Amino acid sequence: MPERLTARQFIALLTPDFAELPHPEGAEGAYGPDGPLEWAGYGAARALAAARTGEQESVVCGRATVGGVPAVLIAFEFGYLGGSLGERTGDRLEAAHAWARAHRLPVVSLVATGGSRMQEGMLALTQLQRMARQSALTRAAGLPQLAVARDPTTGGGWATLGAGADVVLALPGAQVAFAGSRVRPTDADPAAYTAQAQLAAGTVDAIVRPRELREAVGRWLGLLAAPSAEPAPVPGATTAEGLPATGWDAVRRARDPGRPRAAAYLDAYFTRRAEIGGDRCGGRGGGVLCGFGRHAGRTIAYAAQDGTPTRPAGYRTAARLIRLADALSVPVLTLVDTPGAANDAEAERQGVGAAIADLFTAVATARTPLTSLVIGEGGSGGALALAAPGNTWVTPDSYFSVIGPESAAAILKRPADQVRATADQLRVRPQDLVALGVVRGIVGGGAASPPPPG
Repeated sequence: MPERLTARQFIALLTPDFAELPHPEGAEGAYGPDGPLEWAGYGAARALAAARTGEQESVVCGRATVGGVPAVLIAFEFGYLGGSLGERTGDRLEAAHAWARAHRLPVVSLVATGGSRMQEGMLALTQLQRMARQSALTRAAGLPQLAVARDPTTGGGWATLGAGADVVLALPGAQVAFAGSRVRPTDADPAAYTAQAQLAAGTVDAIVRPRELREAVGRWLGLLAAPSAEPAPVPGATTAEGLPATGWDAVRRARDPGRPRAAAYLDAYFTRRAEIGGDRCGGRGGGVLCGFGRHAGRTIAYAAQDGTPTRPAGYRTAARLIRLADALSVPVLTLVDTPGAANDAEAERQGVGAAIADLFTAVATARTPLTSLVIGEGGSGGALALAAPGNTWVTPDSYFSVIGPESAAAILKRPADQVRATADQLRVRPQDLVALGVVRGIVGGGAASPPPPG
């Protein structure tokens, strides 16, 4: 079990210059000492919690600078009635978000809570709606929200400020789950309620040790709080080869196991980057690398297929990435490289068609500029879903096709010895794609080039 620090101790891990915000004026005088439900002993319990922690509520809110980026910090004090959420907690959270919007600052929530406060009943539970609205308003204002799930992060606090943040980090070994330890089935596997389980399920983006939090939070704030209106520059190709002579040559070169893949392109393009870890729907990975990075002093989001059949989680993570970048006004770079969408039975059970449809929608409705580069195989709709309409480029060792030539030949009931001829007929070469107007141009080892003649 990780060490349970107080709210202010945890704040000190991130920054030395925290300044608490003024406490909002609540409706405290409307209730007696035992609160809105007149819960016997509630007033005494609050007084004892205040004496033990030095805090008057379960959250501490203030302004700070983390990694050189000003932000609003919200830190839960678990020692105050288990970090539970009541009406006065809601007052502070609402005021913190409003202050962040007024001063155009990102919000970092350091969550440690057992959920809603029993002694305030439904009035406590409705604070979740209040928090959800504040988070939505902050997102609509184009301001990033980052959460750190401490131990424990359960109940409504996890289901709003925690899991609802744009990027979610968690401490190793922390309890992170909707169901708290006292309300789970008696035979439940405790491993399912941990930060590691949430990471595997694609709900937590990364697990970070306490001593690494300042750097991690600062890095994320520096990347997310940097809008830009200009499109992402097209990466240079990492190959010096000329153009393929035939369609089958293009397919063969794109399938070469020694061809540079997404990771090589990302390493060459970005000076630093940070990955988001999942689709928020139970999936992680899926054949797409997604995150934010720095290129030529600007933040650019990226979604890059890794050359394998893309699975539903990959499409959903890419859609999540594009929508987040759109909300933050960050340009997006996509790298297309897949033989096609995964077509096994499990992919169908996981909704691969719906996941592709959602990615098409995310791309089609994005207001932030998108730039795409086909770096290898461009297999059918599973590749096209990640391509920017009107701003897609290709490398000399890539191809783009309505479907792979083998599958095309099978659909047309052609024998296997007609596959190569079919590849030529499909006009899949980079120069064919330019001539057809499907892509803007071919990139060389430096920058994008105009369409070649012929």
